[in-house]
Amino acid sequence: MIGIETLDEFIIRRQSDFPYAQGELSRLLRDIGLAAKVVNREVNKAGLVDILGSTGTTNVQGEEVKKLDVFANLRFIGALKLGGQSCGVASEENKSFVTFDDEISKNAKYVVSLDPLDGSSNIDVNVSVGTTFSIYRTVSPSGTCSIEDFLQRGSEQAAAGYVIYGSSTMLVYTTGKGVNGFTLDPSIGEFCLSHPNMQIPKNGKTYSINQGYFIGFPDGVKEYIRYCKEDDKATNRPYSLRYIGSMVADIHRNLITGGIFIYPTTRGSPKGKLRLLYECNPMAYIVEQAGGRATDGFNRILDLEVTELHQRTPIFIGSEEMVLNAEGFMREYSSRVPKRGK
Repeated sequence: MIGIETLDEFIIRRQSDFPYAQGELSRLLRDIGLAAKVVNREVNKAGLVDILGSTGTTNVQGEEVKKLDVFANLRFIGALKLGGQSCGVASEENKSFVTFDDEISKNAKYVVSLDPLDGSSNIDVNVSVGTTFSIYRTVSPSGTCSIEDFLQRGSEQAAAGYVIYGSSTMLVYTTGKGVNGFTLDPSIGEFCLSHPNMQIPKNGKTYSINQGYFIGFPDGVKEYIRYCKEDDKATNRPYSLRYIGSMVADIHRNLITGGIFIYPTTRGSPKGKLRLLYECNPMAYIVEQAGGRATDGFNRILDLEVTELHQRTPIFIGSEEMVLNAEGFMREYSSRVPKRGK
């Protein structure tokens, strides 16, 4: 084990990154890592137990709830409650936030927003899924938890991260001092530092977008897609289309190899589809800390005002030069009247 540093060891060593905390944030991050291990175990044996498929219900988003969604939600909330470092959790699976008002959490200084299982529709076909999480210091008086604790701009995040459950399981997080990735070693049951100081390339050769909704995209997005498909050796085009259908998996790939992920407004989702609080904000924080860029096509994601727990937003995120280029198309075509069918 010489030369291998576990997640717990790394967090303890880097505790000086957050001098305003006295170990609480470190323990909170370790609680999230523990819950991720439990969810990973169930994801990896999903085909062997009665955990595949739908529950037959829909969540607050109006989306079909998978059995593993419920399991992951309960595991993360349970771990955070037991850990005592969080006084409340906002989850994609719950209409309102959950508060922990027991003795162990009465002095907690943090709240957590999370999507317990991003891309869960992929579970039944054995494709990568993930978890996204965002941590904020409370603004309410000590010992209380209110909606204001969650409705903070992304720029106020104390920490953020994601877990990707794929061919290997990785936990990637930032506290505003760079981005580090940890791969789960199943032989010892620990997340080990495997990707220190992650940096996203300034440019890339892939774009990720669900082109099935092309007809309903803004003209700026349509023109950018046409640009991506054009043959131009000077700019390494055409780019390759890579779309997994799990935000975590698509952005994780682009974080490592370079690229852009776009989920714009559509006719069916005029405000965008992805949630600002627990999907876009944490991923934007990570990508920016790795040297990338994240906007809604015009404005920085981390500067957007949060007015509700399940607020939606379009997002353009990834390699800085690619996002800037896509924004240019958005600005150029924003004042034009959409052309049906184009």
